[in-house]
Amino acid sequence: MSQQSATPASATQEKTFSSYNKEQGKTYAQFRPDYSPGVYHVVLDQHKASSGELDTLIDLGCGPGNVARALGVHFAHAIGLDPSEGMIATARSLGGTTSTSEPIRYEVSTAEDIGANASPPIPDNSVDLITAANSAHWFDMSRFWPSAARVLKPGGSVAIWTSGGSRIHPSVPNAAAMQAEIDQIEEDHLRPYFEPGNFLTRGHYTDLPLPWTLDPSVAGFEKSDFFRKDWNLDERFYVTEPDVPLDMFEKMIGTTSPVTRWREANPDAVGTEKDVVRLFRRAIERHLHAAGVEKGKEMIRGASCGVVLVVKKN
Repeated sequence: MSQQSATPASATQEKTFSSYNKEQGKTYAQFRPDYSPGVYHVVLDQHKASSGELDTLIDLGCGPGNVARALGVHFAHAIGLDPSEGMIATARSLGGTTSTSEPIRYEVSTAEDIGANASPPIPDNSVDLITAANSAHWFDMSRFWPSAARVLKPGGSVAIWTSGGSRIHPSVPNAAAMQAEIDQIEEDHLRPYFEPGNFLTRGHYTDLPLPWTLDPSVAGFEKSDFFRKDWNLDERFYVTEPDVPLDMFEKMIGTTSPVTRWREANPDAVGTEKDVVRLFRRAIERHLHAAGVEKGKEMIRGASCGVVLVVKKN
């Protein structure tokens, strides 16, 4: 990995998703797939296996609230925090309830503050589980970990995960050649719009700063209890249909941050044959047609090499 790609996420403040308005948040919620039950089971199992309680959940970078709703039903209280007012507005419109039928609370807050300025603020030593799904690569981890230590109860957990970047599933006709062309399009068009956080996801969080890797290290977390699980291409990380029509593929890939930044820089190309998303689609179509797939019947199957990290407070 290059020195640039290894740069901690704290080097760049996230500006793409945090500036989303309500309409963008609605589109994100509509076309961004949720995580598979297997991901949620791993998180809950790891939390409970070490005496983690099910009173209060906080989901950081909650976006439209998918994780807060999926896990909130297991907790008495659930709070989704996100720096984007548009995302929070979307999450509030979608709602959700906890195991006690209490409405999920959604507040504008950074992950570094963890609701310190919310009304009411998140009390110290009050949280059982903190989650961060496809968002920790945008955090300033040197500020996040002390805040996590402050709000977590002893025995509480931090569960962080990322999809690690989607790939073409090997079962797709002409998958290898298709992936090679997609990688080249990304290199030629999207790489200038990658931020350090994007490289952290592609590295499957291998370089994500953890409490004991920071200098100075952050006390209060057990390195010996650290848990990591990697998903392979045949394990479902997202809840999606096995084969996705290319119209849906375009909408899904349009929710990624490099594509969002590319489109902001090239507004006249959006929706045309010069749109980077359309370049991906045409490449896929060419390889499917070469393999004998009829026009109008093109489908794509993706796969994610996701990873879940769980850190425990002592």
